[in-house]
Amino acid sequence: MSAIRRIKTSFAAGELSPELLGRADLRAYENGAARLTNVFILPTGGVRRRPGLRHLTTLPGRARLIAFEFSTEQTYLLVLTDRRLGVWRGDIEVASIATPWTEARLSQLGWTQSADTLLVVHPEVPPQRITRTSHTDWSIAAWSFDAEPYYRFALSETTLSASGTSGAVTLTASTPVFQPGHAGTTFRIQGRRVTINAVTGNTSATATVIDPLDGTNPTSVWDEVAFSAVRGWPVSVCFHQDRLVIGGSRDLPNRLWLSRTGNLFNFDLGSGLDDHAIEFALVSDQVNAIRAVFSGRHLQVFTSGAEWMVSGDPLTPANIQLNRQTRVGAMVERTIPPVDVDGATIFVSRSGRSVHEFAYTDVEQAYQAADLAVLARHIIATPVSMAYDQPRRLLHLVMADGRMATLTLFRAEQVTAWTRQETDGAFRTVCEVDGAVFVVTERDGTHRLERFDEALGVDAGMTGTHPGGAASWSGLDHLEGQGVLVVADGAPRGRQTVTGGRVATDPPARAMQAGLAFTHVIEPLPPELMTQYGGRTGPVRLVSVTFRLLETAALAVDLGRGPEAVSFRRLGALMLDAAPAPFTGDRTIRALGWRRDTTRPLWRIEDDVPLPMTLLSVTTEMRLNT
Repeated sequence: MSAIRRIKTSFAAGELSPELLGRADLRAYENGAARLTNVFILPTGGVRRRPGLRHLTTLPGRARLIAFEFSTEQTYLLVLTDRRLGVWRGDIEVASIATPWTEARLSQLGWTQSADTLLVVHPEVPPQRITRTSHTDWSIAAWSFDAEPYYRFALSETTLSASGTSGAVTLTASTPVFQPGHAGTTFRIQGRRVTINAVTGNTSATATVIDPLDGTNPTSVWDEVAFSAVRGWPVSVCFHQDRLVIGGSRDLPNRLWLSRTGNLFNFDLGSGLDDHAIEFALVSDQVNAIRAVFSGRHLQVFTSGAEWMVSGDPLTPANIQLNRQTRVGAMVERTIPPVDVDGATIFVSRSGRSVHEFAYTDVEQAYQAADLAVLARHIIATPVSMAYDQPRRLLHLVMADGRMATLTLFRAEQVTAWTRQETDGAFRTVCEVDGAVFVVTERDGTHRLERFDEALGVDAGMTGTHPGGAASWSGLDHLEGQGVLVVADGAPRGRQTVTGGRVATDPPARAMQAGLAFTHVIEPLPPELMTQYGGRTGPVRLVSVTFRLLETAALAVDLGRGPEAVSFRRLGALMLDAAPAPFTGDRTIRALGWRRDTTRPLWRIEDDVPLPMTLLSVTTEMRLNT
């Protein structure tokens, strides 16, 4: 009989796809797991139960979250719902204003920030600027261009004439040009501007001359503003080298506009001097509808079919260069802004089945787009929101089905570890603001704003304190009629049903938390059974498993006989008389019996007790018949 001892010191490969169950030769297999649910991977390779979610408010419907950072001490969460913007500072809403975006249009919003101003764009709505004056004073207004970009949408042979050279005139086109939405927009005739007052037909309109015209003869030298109710509005926006960059519009999806240097709303091309505006189209052998523009080492352009680099130091009309780098393509159905992680740009692919790291390599002098989800393809399924938690090195992606995937990413240390997060309900969007991670969840048909809170072990939770101790606690109206877990003075007190927005603690407690339960699961990959006689497929006898723990207050392990509590926690207890002391060290569990199916995991951690759990390593001792 051969004895085998395996020590698993790291989970730094995260949860692996079932397609890799036969690839024990991979290094990722050694450091991976079959299932990691409601846990985060530590940069050092350990696993800990994720924090709970603190309930903040119930929202009127679906929402979009935007981080706004005015200074290191003045950060805000902007909560966009149907035609409304709520401004949150910490856990308190400090201001609200009306907006033009309906709930159905929130998914296509793009934005960028400069100082106290947030610029927001949508292909069907005039672009807006949201301005902060103080914590409680916020305003919104449409952009005001110093000089708008223009474009010729009509056929080249179409001519336009005016009935006069100044004042009120009638414009006549040789082919159908005008639409009712043109009222209020600006046209240029041989470089001279006129404003449309009213459209009287598809070939005629009345207008007011802004710049005196050269004559009244028909001319083919004319164009109209690039952005309007007729032609659509910008899709994406960013700042780069002191220029405002607009990427694509509804009717010009592959066009890029860069403002004049230092004059962010002036898009006049002028004579092509170094500080003048720049405009060009992305032309190639495939569709290149721009989905995002991002200011990194270079100006990066993410389109529906490829990723591009715009170079030039600095960018000028004379030296600007455009080069296609990779052919992944960005998501089209909704706008998911790319995020920067250690100098690389993370974006979601058009297929919705992969997440890529767009990084510049000095050796090749070009960008590469490595797939970060190649070993965990089953976790990525149509992301709808993404945020990066820099202090904890965690990238969160919310999926369309309501789950959330979390990636621990350390490029230098070669840590790329995925886990999945689940809750009683569904995650809908995520945002990080100054180290705090906010989510919108959908529970029982309502949308709620919540925040990850290290002090909580439950979801949709609330906390309370009372210096002398209290036996009844309010504030749970959002969970009325639902079963919740209660923790009093650090000790689990079992499950209760919320009645009248209240729960009870008996005996009275000085501190309490209550909320929905969530279960964390850690399940290893099937063991690699190699002996001096070669590989084995079974049977195998598990002798013991030793868990090395850090500051852990509860642990339940299944060795094939059902969940078994480790000695520092009462067996199966959801109710304790006093808070268990956190344990650091090794705990060993003995096992009995032989197993013929070696494709099943030898052990499994699964627990919903709302107490801390951190697993550092696992040592298994097995025996095989030789």
